[in-house]
Amino acid sequence: MKKAALALSILAASTSAAWAQSSVTIYGIVDAAVRLSTNAGATAATNGESITSVVPGGMSQSRLGFNITEDMGGGLKAIANMEHRFNSDTGAASAADFWRQSWVGLQSSEWGRVTIGRQYNVLFDAYTPTYSSFRYSPYIEAFKPEVGFSLGARNDNMVKYLIEVGGFRAEAQVSAGEGNATTVGANGKSMGGLLRYATGEFAAAGAYLQLEDTAGKNVKGWTVGGSWSSGPWYVNASWGRNEFETGFNPTLNITLLGSIAGALTTKTPVATGGAGDERDIYMAGFTYQMTPQWNLGLEYWHTKQDGLGASTAADGKTDSLAFVADYAFSKRTDAYLEIDGTKVGGNLMFANGASKRQNYMIGLRHRF
Repeated sequence: MKKAALALSILAASTSAAWAQSSVTIYGIVDAAVRLSTNAGATAATNGESITSVVPGGMSQSRLGFNITEDMGGGLKAIANMEHRFNSDTGAASAADFWRQSWVGLQSSEWGRVTIGRQYNVLFDAYTPTYSSFRYSPYIEAFKPEVGFSLGARNDNMVKYLIEVGGFRAEAQVSAGEGNATTVGANGKSMGGLLRYATGEFAAAGAYLQLEDTAGKNVKGWTVGGSWSSGPWYVNASWGRNEFETGFNPTLNITLLGSIAGALTTKTPVATGGAGDERDIYMAGFTYQMTPQWNLGLEYWHTKQDGLGASTAADGKTDSLAFVADYAFSKRTDAYLEIDGTKVGGNLMFANGASKRQNYMIGLRHRF
């Protein structure tokens, strides 16, 4: 009995020592806002109506996440992440995929990091840390055209490799199709890469991603841009493009178009709705930290779509401008006022027939 007790004591001590090298961090955001949208009636007959709603994330999508790290010695770590997105206004999951991120990997101080699972793609990884809309809050969750060009932002079944040397970062991703390309977040096979360089006040990045649907048709995405940060100032500028192979899943094509500035369609009905051969986005803006509590930001987006083949029925453009004033009560809690507007031109229009829309939003966010 004494030997058994001693063995159990040694096992408990060794287990405790192993656990002491591991950490689990729980993090999250709860964000809710009141948003007024003009020209937002459901039909052409009522498209001049304004609609007021409570949105489950004005500046950030509400989420609950877990970061797991185990230090295995010799500069090697096991890492994992699970992140759930939810609607703060109803408590419901924000999407069918309960875990918006779910990956596991290994990280070495010598050879970089390998992660496997559902995770952000290389286009999103270029935009977010390098030239996203605002420094203190990468995007306006309720209005983020550049994320619409990130081809779903996340991909399933992904293997991603990342390495950083000095100011350089390189990433490569591949994912298995597994016969699933019916939603933007499960876009079939993928392959892509990213290069980023940051030094002092400047950062620049470029990325390429190719996705394949179940019919073997491709969409290709590019982005390149940079930012300058100095004291209270942050300035960003970038370009992005999506090119669709003829026959690419039209449902995904139209979904990606709608993620740019809301539900868009064509003035003259075409066989594939609002689908286009290629889209470009140009964006530029700045953030100014007026005081330790006040951040002011302004961002402009211009997008252009060329229609399918020789047809001009889906040709069009959008011009959007957004202003944000954010006040930090503390390091974790802030309130914000946001105004954005979009004008649609060419053969594109909002789904209700409107050609322009203004949005006004005031909200509260807590991060932990």
